Amino acid sequence: MEFIDKKAIYLQIAEFVCEKILLDEFTAVDKIPSIRELAVQVEVNLNTVQRSYKYLQQNEIIFTQRGRGYFVNKNAKKVIKKLRREAFLDNDLPQFFKNIYLLEIDFSEIELRYKAFLKEYISDTEDK
Repeated sequence: MEFIDKKAIYLQIAEFVCEKILLDEFTAVDKIPSIRELAVQVEVNLNTVQRSYKYLQQNEIIFTQRGRGYFVNKNAKKVIKKLRREAFLDNDLPQFFKNIYLLEIDFSEIELRYKAFLKEYISDTEDK
């Protein structure tokens, strides 16, 4: 896993786990890798993964069963989408709007490009 300098590593690992959940690689009530297994997989310290799992537990994305490990909450996808949506609307969208304004991009061009993206994205996901 390659990490981005501008974001805490534990949050990037949490996003990695969330992406696995959204892609159904980890499904509701499935056991996920142990702290040690994930630390080896992403090549980080155990404490970093432990912090990621604590964050995911606090957000009710995963839960622990003492002596058995960590598991995906049944509502994990819904929670992840809600958190990502809030982050997008609060952080990314204002910058997006600023760029549209500064570059004088018309919304019709954005709509055309969005439709082209969807067409290609849907085609790509159906091929997998």
